[in-house]
Amino acid sequence: MAQDRVEAVERALTVLEAFDSAQETLSLAELAHVTGYYKSTLLRLLGSLERFDYVKRGENGRWSLGHTPVRLARRHTPSRHLAARIQPLLDRLAAESGETAALLEGRGRHIECRLAALPEASLRHDLRPGVRWCSSDAHDPRPLVTGGIMVYRPLPAPPGEPPLWLTLSGPASRLDPILAAASLDNALTTLAQPRDEPMEATP
Repeated sequence: MAQDRVEAVERALTVLEAFDSAQETLSLAELAHVTGYYKSTLLRLLGSLERFDYVKRGENGRWSLGHTPVRLARRHTPSRHLAARIQPLLDRLAAESGETAALLEGRGRHIECRLAALPEASLRHDLRPGVRWCSSDAHDPRPLVTGGIMVYRPLPAPPGEPPLWLTLSGPASRLDPILAAASLDNALTTLAQPRDEPMEATP
């Protein structure tokens, strides 16, 4: 149905498709070669895509995908697969440790709880999905928990993906950082198993 086509939209989508390559970044000349568009046309399209964070331009002038495609993708199959694999592990961590287990995601210094499992104890870190805070260090996701402590371990992430951490948190008087770290290390070992193998309970 040619009458339903919007040429400008199709051109913008063609530009986005160009980033489905082994290269993390592309120069304007490389984009022109892949898409067949004039550089002047590309600059207009890239300007609109950049405005909505579909692409971003680095200090070196090269272009890469922005945060919007990742944010939209998280709402669909990949994030559901992640939840299906990690949520049972968090449930087990919370049950075995008696503390709050969570999956955190970072974007710069902004941290968000993506998944969580709470222990039955009434005295606990009441951390739930969607809770956000700022961290003073992009590599340290821990919030300021009055009277509490959080132990974390980073999850392996593909280049360009936001960092993820597995955490255990709870009252400082009860949570043993050494035991918590060992539990998280065991959890990472479990996650490293091939996906067609069953995840066994950690000792």
